[in-house]
Amino acid sequence: MDKRIEDFLQRISYLGHDGFLIRNSKNIYFDPFRLKKDLPPADIIFITHLHYDHLSIEDIKKIQKDSTKIVVPPDGLGKVRGNLEIIRGGEEKIIDGLNVKAVPAYNIGKAFHPKSNGWIGYIVELDGIKIYHAGDTDFIPEMKSIECDIALLPVSGTYVMDSKEAIEAAKAIKPSIAIPMHYGEIVGSRRDAEDFKKGLEGIVEVKIFEKI
Repeated sequence: MDKRIEDFLQRISYLGHDGFLIRNSKNIYFDPFRLKKDLPPADIIFITHLHYDHLSIEDIKKIQKDSTKIVVPPDGLGKVRGNLEIIRGGEEKIIDGLNVKAVPAYNIGKAFHPKSNGWIGYIVELDGIKIYHAGDTDFIPEMKSIECDIALLPVSGTYVMDSKEAIEAAKAIKPSIAIPMHYGEIVGSRRDAEDFKKGLEGIVEVKIFEKI
């Protein structure tokens, strides 16, 4: 593993479900949900879509300060108060000095996350490392063009791709590290994460994070 990526992994904390905190020069959150107390205030919060377990107003308030930038897809406008940044799938922006690209996230063959909603995942570049948070999605064709160093991928099935589909997604994306998410809260269990890791042995390195 590249030493830069190995060092970067030390900055990542798994908050459960699809939630992550990256402690960089800024405190960056993705989809905070059911947060514990005493987490650092957020500089940027990335929200993938409007379901309650991703756009959690209660949890945003726990880490929000006056200057916190909240990045949301267009239908997030009016759903949360604060310093909002609207971004659409396929759009690239510089947000607080970070290169950010919004990428599509949707279901194929199930109705929970329709493509027409325009919900998203993110590719965020931090210190030359590209981290991809897939959001709630199946293995979609757009993933074949994703370029990243670290991929955060849902694995639990039902509302998102299951571990077998996530394995195929990781093979297509070819990150240096894949990290499973979306298990242990609403649906899925650690077994899904373990199956994901086992299925990628010798192909893509997988790190399972313990929830803080």
